[in-house]
Amino acid sequence: MLWKRWLVGDPLKTAQAAHERLSKTLALAVFSSDALSSVAYATEEILLVLVPVSIALAHLSIPISLMIVLLLAILTLSYSQIIFEYPGGGGAYIVSKSNLGEWPGLTAAASLMIDYVLTVAVSVAAGIAAITSAFPSLFPHRTALGVFAITMVLLVNLRGVRESGKFFAIPTYLFIGTLLLMLGIGGIQLLSGHLTPVVAPDLAGQAAIESLSIFLLLRAFSSGCTALTGVEVISNGVSAFRAPEPKNAAITMVTMAVVLGTLFMGISTLAYHLGVIPKEDETVISQVARAIFGDGAFYYLVQAATMTILILAANSAFAGFPRLASLLARDSFMPHQMAVMGDRLVFSNGVIILGVLSCFLIVLFQGDTHALIPLYAVGVFLSFTLSQAGMVRRWLIKRGPHWQTKLTINGIGAIATAIATLIIASTKFSHGAWIVIVLIPLFILMFRGIRSHYKAVSEQITLDRRGARPPMPRRNIVVLPISGVNRAVVRAVDYARSRPGEVRAVLVDLDPEETAKIEIQWAQWGCGVHLIALPSPYRSVLGSLLDYIEEILEKEPDTWVTVIIPEILPARWWQNILHNQRALMLKAALLFKDRVVLTDVPFHLTR
Repeated sequence: MLWKRWLVGDPLKTAQAAHERLSKTLALAVFSSDALSSVAYATEEILLVLVPVSIALAHLSIPISLMIVLLLAILTLSYSQIIFEYPGGGGAYIVSKSNLGEWPGLTAAASLMIDYVLTVAVSVAAGIAAITSAFPSLFPHRTALGVFAITMVLLVNLRGVRESGKFFAIPTYLFIGTLLLMLGIGGIQLLSGHLTPVVAPDLAGQAAIESLSIFLLLRAFSSGCTALTGVEVISNGVSAFRAPEPKNAAITMVTMAVVLGTLFMGISTLAYHLGVIPKEDETVISQVARAIFGDGAFYYLVQAATMTILILAANSAFAGFPRLASLLARDSFMPHQMAVMGDRLVFSNGVIILGVLSCFLIVLFQGDTHALIPLYAVGVFLSFTLSQAGMVRRWLIKRGPHWQTKLTINGIGAIATAIATLIIASTKFSHGAWIVIVLIPLFILMFRGIRSHYKAVSEQITLDRRGARPPMPRRNIVVLPISGVNRAVVRAVDYARSRPGEVRAVLVDLDPEETAKIEIQWAQWGCGVHLIALPSPYRSVLGSLLDYIEEILEKEPDTWVTVIIPEILPARWWQNILHNQRALMLKAALLFKDRVVLTDVPFHLTR
């Protein structure tokens, strides 16, 4: 269709798949935008926990950020090993399923799928928050803006991986460049003593609380861990890289980790020294940029770059979700359609489903970033833990060169992410994380239900190993329902007579006089086909036809019943409302009957 070609482009041949693979430069934009964009709100989430208790606790954001960066380093080393060990991709699902079993694999898959949906919703909501920070008049329209942004990202992803990479590369590198510039200038101002705090004097003098709750620190840590979401996406999409795939994927992952750690620590440090306090109508990164650049062009450049990367960060999920869904579909845990590439060599069904689900979340939570954040990170850290545990078991069994070192790296990763998972789940449980904890088992039940269906289908349609054919019905009765005699009916009669079997025309008697006229016409145009008039005391055409067909099936258990339906098709779509829909209703009623074959003989009107 013309509109589809205009939106997503011309079809690509299967042979072009190799040319659609990504260089490291484009891959960083496609797979790392989620992780990199999280620096725009991770520091803010830490401060949102600490500052309401006492602004004097803001200094704790620095050691908490350092702990998160350390965890990032552990994850980067761990996932680099997974990339080389599983060059076909698959990440946590494949690693957990192959080493720990089906249930852990499905748990990892469910966790990641939920997290991917939340990634899109949170990223877009945060991006819209950046816009409304610069232009407060747009704040009431944040839900509509969020849905529009998701739709645009969805359309770009339907155009193909390489094309979406080109589209997202410039905003991604603009964001990295502008933030590094902001951190550089801010660092110079800090070292030279020219960095002016933005905190109000009355708040600056606020005393620290005497007793600091460990639970408060853990909650701040869990909130900041949102900076690590999206780290695993590269391991899911190794096959999308140019050769040598594992090496290029690992280099991209290390690059992403270095940039992410630098930006995150830099923003946390500047936010603390500036005394930034989270506000409902202005983000922390907006306040930092305003303090360093003022209200000039560079401030708006930072906001524009932040807004763009946050919205486009959803692209990482659009790269990861369809690939994960295709792997699940390959194993029959998702509908098989999810494993089929569209005509632009992307998993189009997965892209569309992710877009619809994330739009639903944006509407449900009215585009509020802070309402969505508590749901975030629980699933992804659970998948981190399962993948690292799977790799530990793999090294214990497989061993090989340097297996002790590899075991140590993945072991540390498993322990660290398990502790982080428990912290996140416990500290955020009452704030909404319970929803994700409940959804994960439901997703697993859905996966297994789909698998059970496909298994039942396979058992019923697979041919017997001994080579015995299924019994074939001995004869065929052709039933031709008519309501009058016209060109469409004569066309159907000609087709019916060309098929083997006994042909019976069937007319439901609603009006004896009209039936008598049709019988006279039939004698002339029916070509000798026997016409049966069915009584219908309750004037039910569909009911009488179904009763007649059911009667044949009962009396003739070894017989096919072929129902040939003459159908008039109008020249314009809107003309359908002027015609009865008996043919459509009859097809819907007969479709699920055993030993009934439906054949539609269309007669196309020209005007």
